[in-house]
Amino acid sequence: MDRRRYEDIGVGDTSAFSKTVTEADIFAFCGIAGDFNPIHVDEAFAGHSRWQGRIAHGMLVASLVTRTLSALAGEGAVHVSQEVSFESPVRIGDTITVVSRVTEKIEDKRRVMVSSVWTNQDGTAVIRGRGEVLVPRERQGREV
Repeated sequence: MDRRRYEDIGVGDTSAFSKTVTEADIFAFCGIAGDFNPIHVDEAFAGHSRWQGRIAHGMLVASLVTRTLSALAGEGAVHVSQEVSFESPVRIGDTITVVSRVTEKIEDKRRVMVSSVWTNQDGTAVIRGRGEVLVPRERQGREV
């Protein structure tokens, strides 16, 4: 990850990240979040749901945005808010690509607003969102 100066970040800058969701990702997230909902872990249960099979946790998929935000705002940047709208389910084996774009700079707060879209391998939007990132100041080579 690169260190970026606030002044060098521009409206329209973009970053993308792709990842294939695996069974291991689902169970790791279950352990981290404590969410063992059978819609995520039990194929027999999930097969009778409206989704007709297991789906990934929405927040697991949403968390992929952090890679793009770090790339846009650089080392030491802090993700301070995120709104997401879940549009389609994500299944084990889906490859998700999140593309984030700087839409606004808030000069007095050294923050950037970022719009993001997560799509699957078929190009279907699975999540849309908007976040805010604080870009640190740099003084004598140190972030503050």
